[in-house]
Amino acid sequence: MSTLTLTPTKMRHAVWQGVLHQTGTGVPQVTVTHLDTEIPDVTVTEKTEAGHWVLDVPIPAEAIADGVQVFVISDTVDGQELGSFTLIAGEALGDDIRAEVALLRAELDMLKRAFRRHCADPD
Repeated sequence: MSTLTLTPTKMRHAVWQGVLHQTGTGVPQVTVTHLDTEIPDVTVTEKTEAGHWVLDVPIPAEAIADGVQVFVISDTVDGQELGSFTLIAGEALGDDIRAEVALLRAELDMLKRAFRRHCADPD
């Protein structure tokens, strides 16, 4: 079992950031992968609080593409997955949003019809 837990914090300027909480000692060893390829230049920096480390994951330009891109963060020592984050871009996102809005409209129309039938019912 991993001695690490991960709390996502933010993404800014193509760098994803999280905080690692460690119950053990030493510098946490983590690996970040995208499509089974390890992301280079991942850094772990100690915070002033004991057992807390800042994890910075630079997003490579080649990993930014249409569709859903998933990055998996794992403990290198035991291979346990600590977390993941996703990037969604391009038409895949637009299609998803349009489909969700269409579904919401259909459900709203169904509710309106049911409400009108309920109001028109004399009983």
